[in-house]
Amino acid sequence: MVVEKKSASRTLKTDRQRGARRRTAWTALILAVPLSLAGCGVQPQQTTTTAAAGQGKLVVTDFAGREVALAGVPKRIVTLGNGETDIVYALGGQVAGRPDSDVPLPYEGAEQAARIGTAHEVDLERIALLRPDVVLGNDPMNVKDIPTLEGIGAKMVLTSANSIDEIERQIALIGRLLERPERANELIAVIEEERTALASKAMEDRPRALLVYGAPGTFMAALPTSLGGNLLEAAGGYNIASDYPRLQSYPQYAQLNAERIVEADPEVILIMTHGNPAEVADSFVAEMRKNAAWNSVAAVRADRVEVLPADLFGTNPGTRVVEALELLRGKLDAYAATLSGASAAGVGGTP
Repeated sequence: MVVEKKSASRTLKTDRQRGARRRTAWTALILAVPLSLAGCGVQPQQTTTTAAAGQGKLVVTDFAGREVALAGVPKRIVTLGNGETDIVYALGGQVAGRPDSDVPLPYEGAEQAARIGTAHEVDLERIALLRPDVVLGNDPMNVKDIPTLEGIGAKMVLTSANSIDEIERQIALIGRLLERPERANELIAVIEEERTALASKAMEDRPRALLVYGAPGTFMAALPTSLGGNLLEAAGGYNIASDYPRLQSYPQYAQLNAERIVEADPEVILIMTHGNPAEVADSFVAEMRKNAAWNSVAAVRADRVEVLPADLFGTNPGTRVVEALELLRGKLDAYAATLSGASAAGVGGTP
């Protein structure tokens, strides 16, 4: 078992439950913040509704199809995801608030920004105190937060990152928001160059891979419609779960079906997590031990079970998606060479 130690965070299920409770508790307080600020001599920002988008000096259309109007380039930006944070800084901007996360960020200014919860569990009180011009949230996860944020004078711009294409769209949209389209095009060109290079070096023997998204007690197979699944295929891997039925609550993922996994016999098992890598690895091993059938899987027999770096795979990596592709391709090439050597020696590998 290979573990790259990185970040710690909350599980998706816990985040959703806690988020619902916190939103209820804070809504009244958040709506009162503009009045308290005015009483202290600080004038609250005025809200421009999306219905009056034409009145703004800067209008963008987000991933939910909403026209969002701003008075100009936003000065105070709050991001609810690490990927959006990375993109803002890569474009030459900065944020006033960023997600709670122990995943290391490559920009010093981002590390110093205030922490304001996550897309799963938005801390509306902290956001209100920052008085942002715009909040970059997730579609559809943060649709429910739009009324409250507009109530404090902020605009919500929704995006998502379920594929490399969507990350490129994020860069283009945030580039328009910051009025830096040329820089956005440069960043997108770098990603496209990497994708083209990988496509031109197609792997002859693609390792059969099971890509798992996990937190202690919760494990799901990544489908091609997820960012991780898209990265795996772009890097040259073969996703054994590509035709698994999707989960209703998390449509980019599927239930881990031990019978189907044993039948597909993955040669590599890669785990993505935004939780503690060592804990997740131990938890996954414990899950496998509950079903002796896992012991017949090639990846388990050869100890080819690895936790991927959390900053590149446990969250949207933003412009660092190039690093994610390069790292994943390197691992797949190494696994392919190992499997080829083992097969030639007659000691296992690809059946």
